[in-house]
Amino acid sequence: MNRVFNSAGLWLPVMLYMFVFCPLNSKAQKTNAEIVLTNRQLIDKPNEFYIANVIDERAERNAVAWLLPAPGNLPAVQYKADLQGGASTAVKQFADYAIPVNKTLRAVNIRIKKLKLNETPMSDGRIAGRLEIQLWFELKKDDGNVHLIDYPASTTYYRSATQQYDTGLLISRTLEAGLQFFNKWINREADTNIKLAKGVKLIFTDYSEQPEGDTIYYSAKRPLTWNDFQDKARGGKYVAEVMPGFGYTEQVEVSKAIVVVRISMKVFLPKSAAWVKPEGRTAFALNHEQRHFDIVKVVARHFKQALIAMKLPVDNYDGYINVQYLDSYREMNLLQEQYDNETNHGTNQYYQQEWNTKIDGWLRQ
Repeated sequence: MNRVFNSAGLWLPVMLYMFVFCPLNSKAQKTNAEIVLTNRQLIDKPNEFYIANVIDERAERNAVAWLLPAPGNLPAVQYKADLQGGASTAVKQFADYAIPVNKTLRAVNIRIKKLKLNETPMSDGRIAGRLEIQLWFELKKDDGNVHLIDYPASTTYYRSATQQYDTGLLISRTLEAGLQFFNKWINREADTNIKLAKGVKLIFTDYSEQPEGDTIYYSAKRPLTWNDFQDKARGGKYVAEVMPGFGYTEQVEVSKAIVVVRISMKVFLPKSAAWVKPEGRTAFALNHEQRHFDIVKVVARHFKQALIAMKLPVDNYDGYINVQYLDSYREMNLLQEQYDNETNHGTNQYYQQEWNTKIDGWLRQ
């Protein structure tokens, strides 16, 4: 089976964005106080997704910031501060405000891989703060979530030792930048990225080849002739033999969020594997061999009809196609065996005529 893939699914490398913010308005902040995020909606309204869930996967989840107190607040050592309600709850609330929940759109999860703000003293008496963040965006699906893209970023600020920084606003702006980044990415990828596809469409064609070579590809307008039997005759009690089969090739593209699978059906018979004895060149024997070829055409049609009747999953459409191909190939072998057994390899004219009628009916369907 020859299979060709031309997938339009795109993968983007992880990118590191360095943000250098202008100093935020400093304000006093109580030691060990919770950090409150500043809610704000995205300027560009998302129309492809909503945030279904936020999962905190950091190793240390009881704080997001390690800050230094203002002078006079002793001891002058780092203290921990967490987002109000915890990281996953606070980020989910922030995301829901930034992106109103619309469950008719794609459900996306955010996994917090890194969210850490660390302040350290500088030799000139100032305080340096560094925020590092890594968000992991994934498509939520019933049969297993699909990783889409990462958003890593970092920013550094400097402040006076006499006042503390508005860390809530800093983290809010960084989260907002991450959501804006993902919104732009999904808007760009929604129609053509196979990970974001919403369905599968099959388009079938029958393969043909001109000029004809050793292989005959089935056509109702191109019946077998004895000139097609080009292999040396075998011994034994049979007067002729053919070896037909079927396969397919695929070409895949994603268009308007649909995986379009173009399947070119190949019902074939190699001339180099067909043989006939001199005494077997009769119209009756040729019809028997032609019917072997016709049976393969019927089974190939069953293969096509079975796939059309399925609702193929985007994530594993090819697995379903492969399984159906194997099932159809087994059907072909069983039918060929039944045909030869009941017609006694074409020597029983009564049953041969019955099969002729049966196969003609199948071909007309």
